[in-house]
Amino acid sequence: MDRAQKSEQISGLAKTLSETSVVVVTRNHGLTVAQVTDLRNRMRNAGASFKVTKNRLARIALEGTPYQPIGDLLTGPTAFATSTDPVAAAKVAVEFAKTTDKFEIVGGAMGTTVLDVNGVKALAELPSLDALRSTLIGLINSPATKLAQLANAPAAKLARVFGAYATKDAA
Repeated sequence: MDRAQKSEQISGLAKTLSETSVVVVTRNHGLTVAQVTDLRNRMRNAGASFKVTKNRLARIALEGTPYQPIGDLLTGPTAFATSTDPVAAAKVAVEFAKTTDKFEIVGGAMGTTVLDVNGVKALAELPSLDALRSTLIGLINSPATKLAQLANAPAAKLARVFGAYATKDAA
């Protein structure tokens, strides 16, 4: 890899780090190409990305970002899982780590907060941003639905009473 390629990779990684809200540092111990492809597909489907990086280039890219403290985690064959959704990358990484022993979560960061392995696992247990949005919309919509039901209830009761009298008179 020549200087131009290295500088291009550093700038690309720095751009990615500036746009993400969470970074999960992982260590790979002999994953096959099929396993890495499967992991990348899972990340892509969740709205996250997975990038294997050289440690030296990653440390340079981390300089000047809020994620600079995670540079100490970069030892051995490492990779970054990143996403703008604070939960997506952590959730996919933890699920994948459960299925294979060759994939290890080392730690990560969310903003300026450095996370250890347990912190990443706790982050993965949180509901996703879409799930939180749907819950919030459901909570906002619920009082309006109940109000509409209460407004219609007296009319429905009155209709049932008239219906009962009509069947009583017919009988």
